[in-house]
Amino acid sequence: MNVLKTFLKDTVIYGLAIVLPRLINFLLVRLHTDVLPNEDYSENTEFYVVAAFFNVILTYGMETSFFRFFSRNKDKNKVLSTAMITIVLSTLFFGILLFLFRIPISETLRINTDFYTLLVGITLIDTLIVIPFAYLRVTGRPIRFALIKLINVLIIVALNVLLLSKSFGLKGLKNVFNVNNDVEYIFIANLIASAVVLILVSPYFFKTKFQFDTSILKQLLNYGWPIMVAGLAFVINENLDKWLLPELEGEFINGAYSACYKLAVFMTLFIQAFRMGAEPFFFNHADKENAQQTYATILKYFTIVGAIGLMIVVVYIDLLRPIFIKKESYLLALDIVPIVLLANLCLGIYHNLSIWYKLTDRTRFGMYISLIGAAITIAFNLIFIPKIGFMASAYATLMAYGLMMLISYLLGRKYYPVPYDISRIGIYLIISAGLSFITYYYFDRDILLGTVFLLLYLALIVFLERKELKLLLKRS
Repeated sequence: MNVLKTFLKDTVIYGLAIVLPRLINFLLVRLHTDVLPNEDYSENTEFYVVAAFFNVILTYGMETSFFRFFSRNKDKNKVLSTAMITIVLSTLFFGILLFLFRIPISETLRINTDFYTLLVGITLIDTLIVIPFAYLRVTGRPIRFALIKLINVLIIVALNVLLLSKSFGLKGLKNVFNVNNDVEYIFIANLIASAVVLILVSPYFFKTKFQFDTSILKQLLNYGWPIMVAGLAFVINENLDKWLLPELEGEFINGAYSACYKLAVFMTLFIQAFRMGAEPFFFNHADKENAQQTYATILKYFTIVGAIGLMIVVVYIDLLRPIFIKKESYLLALDIVPIVLLANLCLGIYHNLSIWYKLTDRTRFGMYISLIGAAITIAFNLIFIPKIGFMASAYATLMAYGLMMLISYLLGRKYYPVPYDISRIGIYLIISAGLSFITYYYFDRDILLGTVFLLLYLALIVFLERKELKLLLKRS
């Protein structure tokens, strides 16, 4: 129980470091959808889809590799220095290539040339700060980590409000940037905020004397490249829909789809907060007694919290939605929200289950699983978007993440058996999804009935977990 208490503490601290800034940033959805027409919001989404691909390629799995080898290597300074030097040199190299070939690349990616320059700048800076942030996490410095993250998002929010909000007549400031489209202000704000963060973490580039060990580099790359491929597959699973919809359904539809997709952010934030605390914890406690039982308990309660979150968002979506999206033109894709929420919960369970291939150094399996998910995403979107429109993209996401979750569990039983309580996890997942879908689609988002379902669901959890919950509360 003490181990679980430590895990919960780390998750809460790192969770706040991720959730609070991103929740603040999420509030910009209302500003963006109020100010920008659907077509411009679609363009904003496509910009960050490309940025996600660039980020995965430029970091090539180094963050997770760094966690793995920093935790178990005696000469930690050498691991830090080798990872830092490698990332800096590779970022400079790729940055030169991206700028030299900016015209053909921007045309291929359907990105305005001016936007592309900002995109490359943001991506390069975000790549450079990966190892300093990983170092803060792995050495247990959550307060500093959280403070820098908060500064980053506050700058983004402040600049967005100043430049986009009609309440501020900042013509002089706007003239400095000389832009032709309001959406460009969003990218400029991001670039400035990233540059400030780079300055704040720059001392960590000199935390240790420069040492470069080729054997450590080889280990980092061998461990990391399958993670990079898996990361690319994940970006496909998460973003291909927002790349295909403008071509197949139009920018207007993609703008609405992308905005409504953001309403699943509550599940996404929960998963990201969990991963921030879980990844270092899983690696650092792999050699502890009863580690597998600890992992099993964590997954069960992760599923419980995620399933409750799913129901809360679905039941009260008509109360939450106006806070973030008011303009009617964006609401035509609202029906994707329950499906995307469930898909993201499956993804969160998959991240829990994936510890087996990370701890046994079988990261290639993670790559294979992600590629299977990407293949489903590509095929389903291409086949069914022309037939049933944007709903096909939501179903594709659910199918991909659901299958990835199942495959990871089955393989994990063979290579790193963990005594997961599958019956309880299955019950919680199925009942939560069933009640949510019935409330939304069959009873047309009836809040009163949905509240009754939610209370009954909570009562079921308390009844089934009463002994363990009493023990946890007593220990706390």
